[in-house]
Amino acid sequence: MKRLFLLRHGEASFSADLDFDRTLTPKGKGKVSHVAARLNELAPEIGKVYCSPAQRTKETANIVAERVLIKNQEYVRSIYDGDLQDLMDILENTPQDFNEVLIVGHNPLISLFAANLSDGEYLNMQPGDLIYIEFPLDSWKLITFGSGVLCEVIS
Repeated sequence: MKRLFLLRHGEASFSADLDFDRTLTPKGKGKVSHVAARLNELAPEIGKVYCSPAQRTKETANIVAERVLIKNQEYVRSIYDGDLQDLMDILENTPQDFNEVLIVGHNPLISLFAANLSDGEYLNMQPGDLIYIEFPLDSWKLITFGSGVLCEVIS
């Protein structure tokens, strides 16, 4: 079984000149810490984390790493400015020995990805929300839109 966790970055300030450089607010940091504690209960160890290179997602991933053992982390630009197929390509190319994957990204793409993978409705993830999806499959290459089971929404 493959398990995917999709995390929208925490609440970010609007003080930076560029969207890419926005940082988390104290409230955003607190919520991410709370969500990371629940993630630790579900998966105390994550094999692979894919993270947007934007400042607010990097900060979000760092907070998660304080609570969850992260074995391998990679920054992927297409999580910031890509589309659904870019995210699917990331999953399909994930090494098979990683059974738990976390993607830290942005709306609307992260919410749209969750809805398409689980063949569910669009949930409009709020900042710091986490969605947990299971795939009854042995390989990331076998994942298709609609093949996942939405297990939990954590906020």
